[in-house]
Formats: sequence, C-alpha cells, structure tokens
Amino acid sequence: MSKIKLALLTVVVSVANVLTPAQAKDEQVDVLLIGGGIMSATLGTYLQELEPNWSMTMVERLDGVAQESSNGWNNAGTGHSALMELNYTPEMPDGSINVDKAIKVNEAFQISRQFWAYQVNNDVMHDPESFIRTVNHMSFVWGDKNVNFLRKRYAELQKHTLFQSMDYSEDPAQIAEWAPLLIEGRDPNQPVAATHSVLGTDVNYGEITRQLVSNLTTKDNFELQLNSEVRALKQNADKSWTVTIADLANGEKEHTIDAKFVFIGAGGAALPLLQASGIPEGDAYGGFPVGGQFLITENPEVVAQHVNKAYGQAEVGAPPMSVPHLDARRIDGKEVLLFGPFATFSTKFLKNGSLWDLLGATTTDNVVPMMEVGLDNFNLVQYLIQQVMLTDDDRFAELQKYYPSAKKEDWRLWTAGQRVQIIKNDPEKGGRLQFGTEVVSSADSSLAALLGASPGASTAAPIMLNVMEKVFADKVAGEWNAKLKEIIPSYGTKLNGNVEATHQELTYTSEILKLHPPQKPKTEAPAGDESITMPEKEDVANIEL
Repeated sequence: MSKIKLALLTVVVSVANVLTPAQAKDEQVDVLLIGGGIMSATLGTYLQELEPNWSMTMVERLDGVAQESSNGWNNAGTGHSALMELNYTPEMPDGSINVDKAIKVNEAFQISRQFWAYQVNNDVMHDPESFIRTVNHMSFVWGDKNVNFLRKRYAELQKHTLFQSMDYSEDPAQIAEWAPLLIEGRDPNQPVAATHSVLGTDVNYGEITRQLVSNLTTKDNFELQLNSEVRALKQNADKSWTVTIADLANGEKEHTIDAKFVFIGAGGAALPLLQASGIPEGDAYGGFPVGGQFLITENPEVVAQHVNKAYGQAEVGAPPMSVPHLDARRIDGKEVLLFGPFATFSTKFLKNGSLWDLLGATTTDNVVPMMEVGLDNFNLVQYLIQQVMLTDDDRFAELQKYYPSAKKEDWRLWTAGQRVQIIKNDPEKGGRLQFGTEVVSSADSSLAALLGASPGASTAAPIMLNVMEKVFADKVAGEWNAKLKEIIPSYGTKLNGNVEATHQELTYTSEILKLHPPQKPKTEAPAGDESITMPEKEDVANIEL
C-alpha cells in the first residue's frame, strides 16, 4: 500500500472514531445525579463522604438547584415525624388505631436529624437556624367523632417512646394557650381536642439543598451543570450509561456523559426518565399528578399569634398529602402563615413542566393500570373536581374552620409545587395508587430512581440510605458500614422502645441543630435494649457504638 493511501486510510479511521457515538463522550464519571433537589444533594453528600475519590456530576434543567419540589415555597416545610399527621394513624374497622406507619415515619425523621447534625458538626452545613427551627406540632379536631378518634390516637401513641413528648387536651382554654387562633371566635359548645408536641420542626429543604450542593461544588471531583436537560439514556455493554444532555442556555447543544451509576432524583420528571432508561423494572409504574395551592398571610400581627403547625383531618376522598394544616413557616428569612393545601390538577409533572407530561408518560404497559386506578378511586376523582371548582370564598370558608376570626383581606392565594403519585401494576390486584415514595433500581444496580411524594424531603436521609442499600449492598454491609454509623449513630437499630437511646438521640441532635430539648424519659428502657451513644460535638469523627 502506498504511503498516500495509508495516510488517507488513517484520516478516514480517525474521523470515523470521532463520529462514532460510543466514542463521542465529553465526560466520564462514577456517579451521575439527575435533578438538583434534596434527594440528589443528600445522596451526593453521602457518596462524597463514603467514596471521596469518586467523580460525580449533577445535572439540573433549571438555572439553579432547589427550584422545584425542594423549594420552600413549593412544599409544606414540615419535619414530618408523625407527631400531628393523622393520616399516618388510621382507625381500623375494629375501632383500634394503627400506629405502625407513624412509628416508621418518626424513626426515619430521626435519621434525617442525625444526618443534618453530622453535616453541621463537619462544617458541610452551617447556621442550623437558617434551615431548621422548633415549631410546635399539633393535631386539632372538632366534633364528637373526631374527638374520640384523637383521644384514642393519643392513648395508643403514648405507649411508644418516640411520642412521649406529646400532650393532649379537650379544654378550649388550654388549646387557646397553645394556639389562640384555633379557638378565637369558635362556638364554645363545639367539642374540640388537640395534641401538642414541643419537638416539632419547621424545615427549609431548599436551604438544606443549597448548602449541601454548595459544599459539593468545592470538591475537585464534583461538577454541577445547570440549564442541562437529559434527553436520552442508553446502557452500554459494560453496564455503564451514556446519557445525552442538552445545554438549554446554549442553543440546546447536546453532549454526553458516560456514568457507571445513574441516580434519577428529578421529582415528577423521574417517571419519564425511568421509562426512557428502558429498564424492565420501570414498566410497572405510572404516575398521577396532583398540585397544591395555599392561602398565605404575612400580616405580622396574625403570624405572631400562631407559632405552631396544626394539622386536621383530611376530607373524605382526599389524598393523604391534602390534609388541611395551618402552618407557621419561615421561608428564606420571612415569617408567614400558610393554610391548605387545596388540590389542583394539571397534566404537568413539574411546576415548570409541560402540559404533555402525563400523556408522554402513558405507555402500553401502564395505560390499563392507570385506567383501573381512575375507576377504583372515583372518590378521589370527585374530590379533585370539587377542589378545582373552589372559589376564593370557598377556600376562605375552609380557612375559617381552623381560624374562625380570619379576615379575608389578610390572605392571598399561592400556587405551590406539583407531585406525582405512584401508580403501580399489581399482578394480582391490577393498578393501585400508592402514596409515599418508592425506590426503583435496575437488576444490575447501575441505575436507581425515586418515585412518589410525601413524606419526601423530610426523610431524604433514610431514603438515600435505602438507595445505597439496594445498589451498593456489599459496600454498605462492609467497608462503608463504620462510616455510616459515624454519620447516623442509630443506623441499624430502632429507637422506639429504647427510652434511653431515644432521649440521647433527641438531646444530641437538638443541641447541634439548636432545637427544643426533649423532656426526661417517662419510663425505663425495656430490659435488653442496646443503648446508643451519641457523639460529643468535638468527637463526632470518633463515635463508637
């Protein structure tokens, strides 16, 4: 072969190599985090602490992190610990109260408290009062039936150590001391009841996300790509993923990232991205979008009188995320009261999404289960129709059920974020609407996605532990285990039932996060329970269990 022909052949091969998609990767990373919310921020923080040499990239389609569901104005800001949320303690057909979910949610929130305390101790996060503060949690009901329910609920929860901070009253005068707006102007003959806990919290999940991501960006092996929308996911022969990303700020120019592990933590966008991955584990899922609106007041005279989060009973047919509550909030330094939520319906999966989201996520695999959900949950459909038809006067009338002396001119309507409830195809029962969150991962553990909603952000730390337990099982059980117990001192144990351990954990995290300290234990710990030693602030890196 002549030298000229050889040179031409070399050029052709070189050009072909450049144009071959498998070789046209701009970037290779160990971990790709899709979505700039609290879930990706939490997982990224865990992995950075467990594997500091791993390279990570976070991509977010908006121009900043924490602008969708994690944003303070787009969620309830509740530190969900089941101290007041009545939907976590359903009344059973025999009249008993099932508190299993309440215990599970409270245990999960204690993990989040420990995770945040560790980050503060290690200068990853700063100024706890910027993202969490004590706000008393209350359940408030009226009417004989609801009062009887709350009385039974309180009695059942008092059997469990995680709820012994709770007080109960049916005395309007006592309830007025806790929350005057609930009683002022109310019919004195109306039966009322309330529970009250000083261990409740108000949390700014947007601020937590911003602080976690800000710290990650200081690491040499972490990159944040904003205005970056995922357009395609394709698995390679070596089980890695080639992800195509459009730069929305630069003419939608596309580039690719090759990642060994992909986490989809994109809120409502997680479902279509999971479907785009093509993993069979995603075939069973559909999504049902539900939005929310709140009435909000910034009148300082009104705000100063209600330093609580007061949750009531959900209307018949309402989804659990629609439990009415009158909330004291601090959002980005501003003191406000919110009341709601009022459900809205849109085919968007994100507040900044597309009206085509619902149709685009409907496939031949999930269309039948989604139709079955609509038929089986007709009361939910009716509820949503009624909510959409509400007038301003109707919404204000709902507010007056909780705050009888409210003045309409003090309040304005605010549209919060979108949530996508899980629809799952059960082989035996057909399509089922599921509330809460669910981790879906590929069989080879190379990709995981988080679907669902409440309690959501409150339990980001335990949910991301669950992700790691699924996809990095060997590392969690082995080389990561000691570090995880350093970050989460109660990891692998149960606090409920262990009075001393519960008191230690609450005291430790309350001190670090500047929250109301717990009361002294009411009872001794059951024999045989292993206590958990919480680290002193200066010894957090040397914890021993």
